[in-house]
Amino acid sequence: MEEGVPRRRDEGSERRCIVSRRTGSPDEMIRFVAGPDGAVVPDIRRKLPGRGVWVTASRAAVDEAVRRKAFGRGLKAAVTVSPTLAAEVEELLRRDAVQALALANKAGAVVTGFGKVEDAVASGAAVALVHAREAAEDGRRKLAQAVRRRGRAGGDQPSAELPVVGDFAEADLDLALGRAHVIHAALVAGPGSEGFLTRWRRLARYGADGPSGTGVSGGASRSSEEAPSGDLGTDTGEPAGFERNE
Repeated sequence: MEEGVPRRRDEGSERRCIVSRRTGSPDEMIRFVAGPDGAVVPDIRRKLPGRGVWVTASRAAVDEAVRRKAFGRGLKAAVTVSPTLAAEVEELLRRDAVQALALANKAGAVVTGFGKVEDAVASGAAVALVHAREAAEDGRRKLAQAVRRRGRAGGDQPSAELPVVGDFAEADLDLALGRAHVIHAALVAGPGSEGFLTRWRRLARYGADGPSGTGVSGGASRSSEEAPSGDLGTDTGEPAGFERNE
Protein backbone atom coordinates (compact mmCIF):
# COMPACT_ATOMS: atom_id res chain seq x y z
CA MET A 1 0.00 0.00 0.00
CA GLU A 2 1.30 3.49 -0.84
CA GLU A 3 2.53 5.65 2.02
CA GLY A 4 0.09 8.37 2.99
CA VAL A 5 -2.92 6.53 1.54
CA PRO A 6 -5.00 4.89 4.29
CA ARG A 7 -6.42 1.41 3.73
CA ARG A 8 -10.19 1.35 3.27
CA ARG A 9 -12.72 -1.40 3.72
CA ASP A 10 -13.53 -1.43 -0.03
CA GLU A 11 -9.91 -1.95 -1.10
CA GLY A 12 -9.51 -4.84 -3.53
CA SER A 13 -13.21 -5.03 -4.46
CA GLU A 14 -14.92 -3.84 -7.64
CA ARG A 15 -17.70 -1.33 -8.13
CA ARG A 16 -20.10 -0.64 -10.97
CA CYS A 17 -20.51 2.86 -12.43
CA ILE A 18 -24.18 3.89 -12.48
CA VAL A 19 -23.60 5.69 -15.80
CA SER A 20 -21.54 3.31 -17.94
CA ARG A 21 -22.47 0.12 -16.00
CA ARG A 22 -18.80 -0.91 -16.23
CA THR A 23 -17.07 -2.40 -13.21
CA GLY A 24 -13.69 -1.34 -11.94
CA SER A 25 -11.51 -0.49 -8.97
CA PRO A 26 -12.88 2.00 -6.41
CA ASP A 27 -9.71 4.03 -7.09
CA GLU A 28 -11.09 4.75 -10.58
CA MET A 29 -14.46 5.98 -9.30
CA ILE A 30 -16.13 8.53 -7.02
CA ARG A 31 -18.59 7.39 -4.35
CA PHE A 32 -21.77 9.37 -3.64
CA VAL A 33 -24.23 9.12 -0.76
CA ALA A 34 -27.45 10.88 0.20
CA GLY A 35 -27.02 13.31 3.08
CA PRO A 36 -29.52 13.68 5.94
CA ASP A 37 -31.35 16.37 3.95
CA GLY A 38 -31.57 14.17 0.83
CA ALA A 39 -28.84 16.05 -1.04
CA VAL A 40 -26.34 13.95 -3.03
CA VAL A 41 -22.90 14.27 -1.40
CA PRO A 42 -19.52 13.27 -2.96
CA ASP A 43 -17.62 10.89 -0.67
CA ILE A 44 -14.11 11.12 -2.12
CA ARG A 45 -12.54 9.42 0.93
CA ARG A 46 -15.10 6.59 0.75
CA LYS A 47 -15.83 6.72 4.45
CA LEU A 48 -19.33 8.21 4.80
CA PRO A 49 -22.00 5.86 6.17
CA GLY A 50 -25.05 4.64 4.31
CA ARG A 51 -25.84 3.29 0.89
CA GLY A 52 -23.56 4.62 -1.81
CA VAL A 53 -23.40 4.68 -5.59
CA TRP A 54 -20.31 4.92 -7.77
CA VAL A 55 -19.50 6.99 -10.84
CA THR A 56 -16.37 6.82 -13.01
CA ALA A 57 -13.97 9.52 -11.79
CA SER A 58 -14.36 12.02 -14.62
CA ARG A 59 -16.26 15.29 -15.05
CA ALA A 60 -18.06 13.90 -18.07
CA ALA A 61 -19.35 10.87 -16.16
CA VAL A 62 -20.57 12.94 -13.20
CA ASP A 63 -22.26 15.44 -15.54
CA GLU A 64 -23.95 12.55 -17.32
CA ALA A 65 -25.15 11.04 -14.04
CA VAL A 66 -26.75 14.39 -13.18
CA ARG A 67 -28.32 14.69 -16.64
CA ARG A 68 -29.78 11.18 -16.51
CA LYS A 69 -31.07 11.61 -12.93
CA ALA A 70 -29.18 8.42 -12.13
CA PHE A 71 -28.50 9.19 -8.46
CA GLY A 72 -32.09 8.80 -7.31
CA ARG A 73 -32.41 5.47 -9.07
CA GLY A 74 -29.09 4.17 -7.78
CA LEU A 75 -29.68 5.32 -4.21
CA LYS A 76 -33.34 4.19 -4.33
CA ALA A 77 -34.41 7.44 -2.70
CA ALA A 78 -35.83 10.84 -3.51
CA VAL A 79 -32.73 13.05 -3.64
CA THR A 80 -31.71 16.53 -4.71
CA VAL A 81 -28.68 17.05 -6.94
CA SER A 82 -26.66 20.22 -7.40
CA PRO A 83 -26.38 21.22 -11.08
CA THR A 84 -22.72 22.08 -10.38
CA LEU A 85 -21.97 18.69 -8.80
CA ALA A 86 -19.14 17.89 -11.24
CA ALA A 87 -17.37 21.16 -10.38
CA GLU A 88 -17.92 20.55 -6.67
CA VAL A 89 -16.26 17.14 -6.96
CA GLU A 90 -13.27 18.70 -8.74
CA GLU A 91 -12.92 21.28 -5.99
CA LEU A 92 -12.99 18.53 -3.34
CA LEU A 93 -10.31 16.58 -5.22
CA ARG A 94 -8.20 19.73 -5.48
CA ARG A 95 -8.48 20.38 -1.74
CA ASP A 96 -7.63 16.74 -1.03
CA ALA A 97 -4.46 17.02 -3.13
CA VAL A 98 -3.47 20.28 -1.42
CA GLN A 99 -3.92 18.61 1.95
CA ALA A 100 -1.77 15.68 0.80
CA LEU A 101 0.94 18.15 -0.26
CA ALA A 102 0.81 19.70 3.21
CA LEU A 103 1.32 16.25 4.76
CA ALA A 104 4.26 15.58 2.42
CA ASN A 105 5.77 18.90 3.46
CA LYS A 106 5.33 18.08 7.14
CA ALA A 107 7.18 14.81 6.50
CA GLY A 108 10.12 16.71 4.99
CA ALA A 109 9.47 15.56 1.42
CA VAL A 110 9.08 19.02 -0.18
CA VAL A 111 11.85 21.44 -1.20
CA THR A 112 11.07 25.07 -2.12
CA GLY A 113 13.01 27.97 -3.58
CA PHE A 114 14.33 27.99 -7.13
CA GLY A 115 17.96 27.27 -6.23
CA LYS A 116 17.11 24.40 -3.87
CA VAL A 117 14.68 22.91 -6.38
CA GLU A 118 17.35 23.10 -9.10
CA ASP A 119 19.85 21.38 -6.78
CA ALA A 120 17.33 18.63 -5.96
CA VAL A 121 16.84 17.98 -9.68
CA ALA A 122 20.58 17.99 -10.42
CA SER A 123 21.37 15.61 -7.56
CA GLY A 124 18.66 13.15 -8.59
CA ALA A 125 16.78 13.61 -5.31
CA ALA A 126 13.68 15.12 -6.95
CA VAL A 127 10.87 12.69 -7.84
CA ALA A 128 8.51 15.41 -9.11
CA LEU A 129 8.45 19.12 -9.89
CA VAL A 130 5.68 21.49 -8.80
CA HIS A 131 5.07 24.85 -10.49
CA ALA A 132 2.44 27.36 -9.44
CA ARG A 133 0.09 28.26 -12.29
CA GLU A 134 1.52 31.78 -12.09
CA ALA A 135 5.11 30.57 -12.62
CA ALA A 136 6.95 32.48 -15.34
CA GLU A 137 7.91 30.60 -18.47
CA ASP A 138 11.57 31.42 -17.91
CA GLY A 139 11.65 29.58 -14.56
CA ARG A 140 9.80 26.59 -15.99
CA ARG A 141 12.24 26.46 -18.91
CA LYS A 142 15.33 26.57 -16.70
CA LEU A 143 14.08 23.74 -14.51
CA ALA A 144 13.11 21.71 -17.57
CA GLN A 145 16.69 22.14 -18.80
CA ALA A 146 17.97 20.91 -15.43
CA VAL A 147 15.76 17.84 -15.76
CA ARG A 148 17.12 17.15 -19.25
CA ARG A 149 20.71 17.53 -18.02
CA ARG A 150 20.01 15.03 -15.28
CA GLY A 151 18.61 12.61 -17.85
CA ARG A 152 21.74 12.91 -20.01
CA ALA A 153 23.88 12.33 -16.91
CA GLY A 154 22.12 9.03 -16.31
CA GLY A 155 19.95 9.89 -13.33
CA ASP A 156 17.86 7.25 -11.59
CA GLN A 157 14.65 8.56 -13.16
CA PRO A 158 14.56 9.41 -16.90
CA SER A 159 13.64 13.04 -17.55
CA ALA A 160 10.54 12.04 -19.51
CA GLU A 161 9.21 10.22 -16.44
CA LEU A 162 9.66 13.04 -13.92
CA PRO A 163 6.13 14.27 -13.14
CA VAL A 164 5.56 18.00 -13.50
CA VAL A 165 2.63 19.33 -11.46
CA GLY A 166 1.22 22.64 -12.65
CA ASP A 167 -2.42 22.45 -11.53
CA PHE A 168 -2.28 24.60 -8.39
CA ALA A 169 -2.35 28.34 -7.87
CA GLU A 170 0.33 30.09 -5.83
CA ALA A 171 -2.25 30.55 -3.06
CA ASP A 172 -2.78 26.76 -2.92
CA LEU A 173 0.96 26.13 -2.59
CA ASP A 174 1.31 28.87 0.04
CA LEU A 175 -1.49 27.26 2.07
CA ALA A 176 -0.10 23.73 1.76
CA LEU A 177 3.51 24.65 2.52
CA GLY A 178 2.92 27.30 5.15
CA ARG A 179 4.94 30.05 3.49
CA ALA A 180 4.36 32.94 1.11
CA HIS A 181 5.05 33.24 -2.62
CA VAL A 182 5.80 29.59 -3.41
CA ILE A 183 6.32 29.39 -7.17
CA HIS A 184 8.54 26.32 -7.62
CA ALA A 185 8.90 23.22 -5.46
CA ALA A 186 10.25 19.70 -5.74
CA LEU A 187 9.10 16.48 -4.14
CA VAL A 188 11.82 14.18 -2.87
CA ALA A 189 11.46 10.51 -2.04
CA GLY A 190 9.98 9.97 1.38
CA PRO A 191 6.76 9.58 3.34
CA GLY A 192 3.93 11.52 1.74
CA SER A 193 5.35 11.97 -1.75
CA GLU A 194 3.48 9.03 -3.28
CA GLY A 195 0.33 9.95 -1.37
CA PHE A 196 0.36 13.42 -2.93
CA LEU A 197 1.18 12.16 -6.43
CA THR A 198 -1.65 9.61 -6.22
CA ARG A 199 -4.15 12.34 -5.36
CA TRP A 200 -2.74 14.73 -7.97
CA ARG A 201 -3.05 12.09 -10.70
CA ARG A 202 -6.64 11.43 -9.65
CA LEU A 203 -7.42 15.15 -9.92
CA ALA A 204 -5.67 15.38 -13.31
CA ARG A 205 -7.59 12.39 -14.70
CA TYR A 206 -10.89 13.74 -13.42
CA GLY A 207 -10.52 17.08 -15.19
CA ALA A 208 -8.85 15.75 -18.33
CA ASP A 209 -12.09 15.36 -20.29
CA GLY A 210 -13.84 18.59 -19.41
CA PRO A 211 -13.49 22.23 -18.27
CA SER A 212 -11.11 22.61 -15.36
CA GLY A 213 -10.71 25.19 -12.64
CA THR A 214 -14.27 26.43 -12.93
CA GLY A 215 -14.71 26.44 -9.16
CA VAL A 216 -18.05 26.10 -7.43
CA SER A 217 -20.69 28.68 -8.13
CA GLY A 218 -22.98 29.50 -5.23
CA GLY A 219 -26.70 30.04 -5.28
CA ALA A 220 -27.56 27.44 -7.94
CA SER A 221 -30.76 25.53 -7.30
CA ARG A 222 -30.75 21.76 -6.92
CA SER A 223 -32.78 19.44 -9.11
CA SER A 224 -34.95 16.77 -7.54
CA GLU A 225 -34.88 13.08 -8.41
CA GLU A 226 -37.76 10.84 -7.43
CA ALA A 227 -37.21 7.44 -5.87
CA PRO A 228 -37.49 4.70 -8.53
CA SER A 229 -39.86 1.80 -8.55
CA GLY A 230 -37.08 -0.63 -9.54
CA ASP A 231 -33.31 -1.03 -9.42
CA LEU A 232 -31.01 0.71 -11.87
CA GLY A 233 -29.73 -1.84 -14.35
CA THR A 234 -29.66 -4.81 -11.97
CA ASP A 235 -27.09 -7.31 -13.17
CA THR A 236 -27.52 -10.93 -12.12
CA GLY A 237 -24.20 -11.95 -13.66
CA GLU A 238 -21.91 -10.03 -11.33
CA PRO A 239 -18.18 -10.73 -11.67
CA ALA A 240 -16.10 -12.28 -8.92
CA GLY A 241 -15.19 -9.75 -6.25
CA PHE A 242 -18.01 -7.39 -7.22
CA GLU A 243 -19.88 -5.72 -4.39
CA ARG A 244 -23.15 -3.90 -4.70
CA ASN A 245 -23.29 -0.10 -4.54
CA GLU A 246 -23.80 0.00 -0.78
